[in-house]
Amino acid sequence: MARQQGWLALILALAIASAALVLNVPPPLGLDLQGGSQLTLQVMPSGAIKKVEKEQLEAVKEVLDRRINGLGVSEATLQTVGNDQLVLQLPGEQDPSRAAKVLGTTALLEFRAQKPGTDSEMQGLLKLKRQATAALVQTEIKESTDPAAADSAASDSAQVKIKAEELAKALEALGIAVPPGSSQTESLELLLSTVNQKIVALFEPSELTGKDLVGAGRQQQQAGSGWDVTLSFNREGGEKFAALTQNIAGTGRLLGIVLDGRSISEASVGPQFQAAGITGGAASITGNFTADESRDLEVQLKGGSLPLPVKVIEQRTIGATLGTENVRRSLVAALSGLVLVAVFMVVVYRLPGVVAVLALALYSLFNLAIYSLIPVTLTLPGIAGFILSIGMAVDANVLIFERVKEELRSGNTLIRSIDTGFSLAFSSIIDGHVTGLISCIALFALGTGLVKGFAVTLAIGLLLSLFTALTCSRTILRVLMSYAALRQPTYFLPATQLPAKAS
Repeated sequence: MARQQGWLALILALAIASAALVLNVPPPLGLDLQGGSQLTLQVMPSGAIKKVEKEQLEAVKEVLDRRINGLGVSEATLQTVGNDQLVLQLPGEQDPSRAAKVLGTTALLEFRAQKPGTDSEMQGLLKLKRQATAALVQTEIKESTDPAAADSAASDSAQVKIKAEELAKALEALGIAVPPGSSQTESLELLLSTVNQKIVALFEPSELTGKDLVGAGRQQQQAGSGWDVTLSFNREGGEKFAALTQNIAGTGRLLGIVLDGRSISEASVGPQFQAAGITGGAASITGNFTADESRDLEVQLKGGSLPLPVKVIEQRTIGATLGTENVRRSLVAALSGLVLVAVFMVVVYRLPGVVAVLALALYSLFNLAIYSLIPVTLTLPGIAGFILSIGMAVDANVLIFERVKEELRSGNTLIRSIDTGFSLAFSSIIDGHVTGLISCIALFALGTGLVKGFAVTLAIGLLLSLFTALTCSRTILRVLMSYAALRQPTYFLPATQLPAKAS
């Protein structure tokens, strides 16, 4: 009896700990349960690669995984689909545009020296770039729905350096044909894009790229509210950077930092670096970035450049309302299944049925606690696996109690029938659960996305059902049998089915 009390104390302690864990750390919900966004990414062939193979797809996935981790989106998942597509799920994210921007860019970073004899043209383009950037910022603020921001933009309109007529002249001078009906924002974006292309063309081919980076960070500027992005090179990259800066130090030529063919910063190198260049293997990109822009650039550089370009071919958003409705229906389905199983067990197996219901309740609690602990992201297929595992857990109890009933019919005593029933059913229960686990392993290894979620939850359920059926059910039943009033064979079988000596 002392042994049974020890097991009972352990089960109660596990139940209390599991309840506390589930209440304080609820299991995370997947995209289909809490809403969010889904991006479908197409990996495109490039250069000598005419067809995307599995190796290239996995390489792209590895880089994107690092970028996703840096985005700070909880429980995001990225899975391969077919030979050249990836599907990214962002639970709780209703605006996927930032993620699409960060993930869809190649993030090829280059450091280039300005070509000699291009000072005049470079200065004119940089001035135009600053003017167009300032005008674009003001235009976007004016079009904002925030009244305070709009009022601020109106009061600062005199600071905008480029007027509508100046914009038209600049576009004409650069040979840019603006489509009829384009807004000022569209015209400014087209101007900036063209100016950037022309600036990049004034730099020499790159000798130093992001492949030589070993780290990236960000820091706020000491004077002003802008942010800088800091870089750390490996030994070879540090030597290249020192040679590059030494070559242009004091000449007036600029050091261009180019990301995916777009100049994001143009810096001068002072004459004090003519002797050895900028040494130490570190650099800083000063582009007056916002906090979000600096964070996105840091994420891209830390993740590395994509081996192949990626195109976002679909963006799908699942509203939080639909997710809430899915949760409600899932709970109704799970609770309905539990209630129906409980009624069946009590009607058919009497007192052992009540024990099975208690064990089933503990099983469900332990399951949810493990989901919170690992954690397992709950999805609709995952809940389906959970409900199916409830049936498997009941199946173990059915095998045990049928064996107990057979022993009682053969004339054994109640306690011996219970012990024999658990012993004889053990091998059948193990066989059934092992075959189920083999199926889960196959589903997880060969399946993708939601199928893996189903396999994980089902496997956890199968392992827990072994514990609850062989430990919880047995312990609770033996504790109940310690009370003489409950040691009645008729609580297990109708009197008509009991042998004369047992009834």
